[in-house]
Amino acid sequence: MSVDSSFGKLPDHLLIEIFIRVPVSEWAQISCVKKQWANLFRGEFLWQAALATTFPLANQAKRWPGPIPRGLSKRRFAALYVSKHIFSLDGEIDEIVGHTYLFLKEQLELSTMPPSSSILHGTIIDQFIACGKSRDMAHDLASQIWLAVLDNLEENEHTFQILKRLAQEGDVFLPYPYSRSFKVQWRVFEKLFTDFRDCFDHVDYYDVLACAKTKFQPIPSTWLGY
Repeated sequence: MSVDSSFGKLPDHLLIEIFIRVPVSEWAQISCVKKQWANLFRGEFLWQAALATTFPLANQAKRWPGPIPRGLSKRRFAALYVSKHIFSLDGEIDEIVGHTYLFLKEQLELSTMPPSSSILHGTIIDQFIACGKSRDMAHDLASQIWLAVLDNLEENEHTFQILKRLAQEGDVFLPYPYSRSFKVQWRVFEKLFTDFRDCFDHVDYYDVLACAKTKFQPIPSTWLGY
């Protein structure tokens, strides 16, 4: 992107008004053009303006109790964007759903040794219940978030190791709604045996397959054969 000399000299408040009207998909590229622009995207004012413009009702939301914090404007914008574009909640944009998605995705992607799935799942359930969701709604939303995160993890060695660890976790009896759904457990194995099949060595494959056989019967034929 070339920067016209007059455009490059615009004051910050005008640049912010321009940038927040550019598609979000281009923001990363814009922030790389000039140091001044990068600083705007690192600061709070641009994200406050983006929140007010894109999600005008966000400023009416009160802070919530629970283990997952709301964060500053950039985090809130990301959470609302996720809620709007990844989850279908009858047209409703639920900010806390976006925050829990970001929380879980970061725990799985950025941690070299993330907490067990039961701890992560319990944290999400506690957050929804603290925000007034029913037990059934908390369990349903948590399952949707797990499935969305699993489907959006990068396909790399770290993700393979995380999925393998999730698959090999021992079954722990937890009362509803703290038990993970069947769909979530199935998706972990499905991704391992489809998207990450080439990552297995002989021993790992049969270890994970044995875990799958203890959880599901029958095993899909597409999972068989190393």
